[in-house]
Amino acid sequence: MILAAQLSDTHFDLSARNTERVEAVMGYLADLPRKPDVILVTGDITDSGRPEQYQQARLALRADIPVYLLPGNHDDRANFRTALLGEPASTTPINSVHQVGALTVVMLDSSIPGESAGLLGEDTFDWLRATLAQAPDGPILIALHHPPKQVFSPVVDVIALADPGRLAAVVAGDPRIVGILTGHAHSPIATIFAGKPMITCPSTASVLGSEWEVTPPHRVMDYAPDPAIALHVIDENFGLTTHFRTVAMGGWLAEPPLA
Repeated sequence: MILAAQLSDTHFDLSARNTERVEAVMGYLADLPRKPDVILVTGDITDSGRPEQYQQARLALRADIPVYLLPGNHDDRANFRTALLGEPASTTPINSVHQVGALTVVMLDSSIPGESAGLLGEDTFDWLRATLAQAPDGPILIALHHPPKQVFSPVVDVIALADPGRLAAVVAGDPRIVGILTGHAHSPIATIFAGKPMITCPSTASVLGSEWEVTPPHRVMDYAPDPAIALHVIDENFGLTTHFRTVAMGGWLAEPPLA
């Protein structure tokens, strides 16, 4: 069994609030009797891409297991690279591939500098095809920030991934791909994309309402709920099972509260 924890949309903004929520999540993961094999963070690491926000993220996201990150529409590629990856500043896509036991994790940069919607460019598709051609036999997870499918959010669906059919063709054509992981929607969502599970991770910072909940400009983002994450299990048959977990900021209660 491989256990992959997914965080998303942490939105480090130099406030204590969002940092404390991520620290609570990281503490929960560190205290698990069976720790995850990897932690994946699927975009919008910061709220506005400032260098100081990435320093805040770098400190809060430390762990004794691998932590892999990709950018979202609120991130800045150059500052992401220098602060989180220790690389020279560049605005080229931040794509990466990681081996976690038998699992290959392919992380795609769907951000468009200066825009909220997402797109996988030609250079990213070239990189993706080459990466899949070199990947060993075994399960593959593809992670990106923008959902490539409608999720019935009046906010997210208009700034989702453009031209999702190109990614769908790649996903449908490779039987090793067991699932697609996304962020962006600030909500736990499970659906099917190109015949494979598409799992959208909730945000540690807030909850974004769906079309049956939202009345713009009011009641769009809810900051009351505790932070939440996704835990993905890849079993011995390379099947994908996902659990969503809320991490209570008030701590663990072993007994029900008194009435």
